[in-house]
Amino acid sequence: MAQYELLLPKMGESVAEATIIKWTKQPGERIELDDTILEIATDKVDSEVPAPVVGTLVKQLYKEDDIVQVGAVIAIIETEGAESTSEASMPAEVPNDLPEVPLPAALTTEAASQPAQTEASESSDRFYSPLVRNIAAQENISASELDKIQGSGAEGRLTKDDLLKYISERGNAAAHLSTTTQAAPAPQTQTPQASSIPAPVAKSAPVAVSLGGGDAVIEMDRMRKLIADHMVMSVQTSPHVTSFVEADVTNMVLWRDRVKKSFEKRENEKITFTPIFVEAVTKAIKDFPMINVSVNGTQIIKKKDINIGMAAALPSGNLIVPVIRKADQLNLVGLTKSVNDLAIRARNSKLKPDETQGGTFTITNVGSFGNIMGTPIINQPQVAILAVGVIKKKPAVLETEFGDVIAIRHMMYLSLSYDHRVVDGGLGGAFVKRVADYLENWDVNREI
Repeated sequence: MAQYELLLPKMGESVAEATIIKWTKQPGERIELDDTILEIATDKVDSEVPAPVVGTLVKQLYKEDDIVQVGAVIAIIETEGAESTSEASMPAEVPNDLPEVPLPAALTTEAASQPAQTEASESSDRFYSPLVRNIAAQENISASELDKIQGSGAEGRLTKDDLLKYISERGNAAAHLSTTTQAAPAPQTQTPQASSIPAPVAKSAPVAVSLGGGDAVIEMDRMRKLIADHMVMSVQTSPHVTSFVEADVTNMVLWRDRVKKSFEKRENEKITFTPIFVEAVTKAIKDFPMINVSVNGTQIIKKKDINIGMAAALPSGNLIVPVIRKADQLNLVGLTKSVNDLAIRARNSKLKPDETQGGTFTITNVGSFGNIMGTPIINQPQVAILAVGVIKKKPAVLETEFGDVIAIRHMMYLSLSYDHRVVDGGLGGAFVKRVADYLENWDVNREI
């Protein structure tokens, strides 16, 4: 028998440690390939660590609630074989060679880098076990072909049986996959409201303790505790001020109504208002760069990159903020693809940890709940956050060459909360007004 040392997998370049939430396998239990061995958490996201080998769990090296460094040996698995296997035998290479796992609730990792086994490990973000990679290499299955095979494992992972079944039916399956490839991007990049989005795997509901008289105590889950702490910290750190602007976005609405069908047909993407909001914000940030800063004591850190966070409500009721990096360098098509991709993966627990970090400005859409406006709390260490309200048809006074008239227009409120330590009312008010100006002056004839 051989002993396999299971390492805590890396979860992104900026993630150095994780907390063990729960061991799902106990010493003495049999482990099959891709079985979940334990659940881990980093920041406000959860993850499962699947079994990379078949064997028996011999020893757990950490307890629940322990904080573990990435690359540390967390368990010993006994496998069939003549020699002991240690993933940590070459410590200098461990950080780059750790097996990656799909990470639920915003933690998908990159594929393990094992170039000798299959090209799938070099170019795919999907997780494949060593056994699956070996079989794919032997059968000359490319990375792109492997990515198209539907998996039946946890979080859609491809199992050995899935791959063997595909190989046995490869002739028919290859033809079928080639005809469906063109439609594949659509379900991956639909908006969060799309009805075709599969629901994330539900976790057990918080246990409610009855107090009598119909009252009950419900313990916060870990994510809610972290959100609560972050919100309290933000209010205690920054003196919040909120400025409001009402915008006539009729041209923007009419333009989207005109292009959305042709855009979806051409790009296999649904275009929502969110990428339009992101584009307007990035333009306004270039006009007022002191909004794109953070505070370190008495120092103001002016950010070079414009990284826009888009707050998203998860099915659990919690919040997460995926980040569009260097949003000012993307055109509207690129922003649409990024927004849709991040939104769908956020809802389906497929984000990478790095994709929730590094934001310099945040947008939250309170209009998605039917709210006309909001006073959002700043996402520290940023200094401003924009809330966009619901778009409603309202009577408005228009100035024309023939005099003032009352017309039905598409109107919405924008509200900007900002850190009054470094952003005064003049800057904050001018910034949110500039965003409104870009939306109001939308070119209804714009081509995309």
